[in-house]
Amino acid sequence: MKKWLWFGWIVVSLGLASYYGYTFFQSENKQNLLIGDASYGHYQIELACSACHTEAFGGQDSIQKACVGCHAEELDAAHDSHPKKKFTDPRNADLLAVLDARYCVSCHTEHQQEQTHPMGLTLPKDYCFHCHQDIGEDRESHKNLAFDSCASAGCHNYHDNRALYEDFLLENHQGAWVNALARITSPNAAAKLAPERIPAEQPDFPQQVAQHPDIHSEWSASSHAEAGVSCGGCHSDATTQAWVEKPGIEQCQTCHLNESNNYKAGKHGMRLAQSLSAISPVESHLPFKEQALSQHQGCNSCHGAHETDTQFAAAQACLGCHNDQHSLAFETSPHGKLLSQAIAGALPVEQAVTCATCHMPREEKTLMGHKVIQVNHNQNDNLRPNEKMIRPVCMQCHNLSFAIDALADPVLIDNNFNGKPSQHTPSIDWARRREAK
Repeated sequence: MKKWLWFGWIVVSLGLASYYGYTFFQSENKQNLLIGDASYGHYQIELACSACHTEAFGGQDSIQKACVGCHAEELDAAHDSHPKKKFTDPRNADLLAVLDARYCVSCHTEHQQEQTHPMGLTLPKDYCFHCHQDIGEDRESHKNLAFDSCASAGCHNYHDNRALYEDFLLENHQGAWVNALARITSPNAAAKLAPERIPAEQPDFPQQVAQHPDIHSEWSASSHAEAGVSCGGCHSDATTQAWVEKPGIEQCQTCHLNESNNYKAGKHGMRLAQSLSAISPVESHLPFKEQALSQHQGCNSCHGAHETDTQFAAAQACLGCHNDQHSLAFETSPHGKLLSQAIAGALPVEQAVTCATCHMPREEKTLMGHKVIQVNHNQNDNLRPNEKMIRPVCMQCHNLSFAIDALADPVLIDNNFNGKPSQHTPSIDWARRREAK
């Protein structure tokens, strides 16, 4: 009897070892190795285990390096309000006993969906109490405020307070709620930088060209043709020069490297950055239109393959997929009406407001030795916290007070800002009262 028990134990052990060994080392689907669901921010790459777990036994330092590897540039741009150096200062050593804020995972622990709040936070929402319990003594406006309200819209963010610092509130508290329509600066990064990366030699594919005269005609009127990018410039493998029937981001980034890097940092392209297959809307937690559910995301999801219609990419491409209330309300919103007027020729195109105006704003950059205006292709770069939109986007047309109130009003966000905020965030009022004392 014991022999059979031993035999059974060995068979089961070998079977399990073989299964998990194959799953770990060979299989592309590692779903069964997950210890829990990943957060909304990371669920797309949860099967790319090495994206975060860079070393098998690296511990917190290894995972911290992975966090910084993806988010360092973002934190630097935000002038991080709680940088690591604040907590490595010996004067703050006592604070680490309560919350070791040197490590991202102290606040953002993955695979714990049941206790994950917005922004991937896995601490109780009143975590500010540990360091700021005496704030009511220093600021009368903060007396009796609950500590789980610190991160309420328009008040404070842990990392990014560029639009909420007291000095900024005081400097920008005046002005009409809506200014004269701003002229959105036209981007020029692609026109200036891409030509420097166009391959000197591009293979000819006369047979394919002859087979598709209609496509060749579309291409002939495009900016690609104008720049000297032939069919072979996109439809070829950089190594073998062989014909590629459906070019992907690998081909696009040959010329559009900066745009591709931005794109792979956002929700549309982050899987591509980890060598995973492109995401399709059916895999998302957001509502999408039924006809778009199976479409894998890539450059051509928004940009036509053979014509460069940026106007389509800036709004209609978004509305062709997204089916949430905010998107559905766009065309009847004040922003959508401005776009309609521009399309009809009643307004300059520079005054049109599209989805991309807010979610893919123009940025001044120095790239490849050139000062350029680049479209940020990371479409969720300024989504969370949404106050990140205030300075580069909202204040192009609105004053600070309106922008703070509007972004704190979930109903107004849902109807795509069709009206004025129904509530007021007193951040500016408190700052002015404090200054007057």
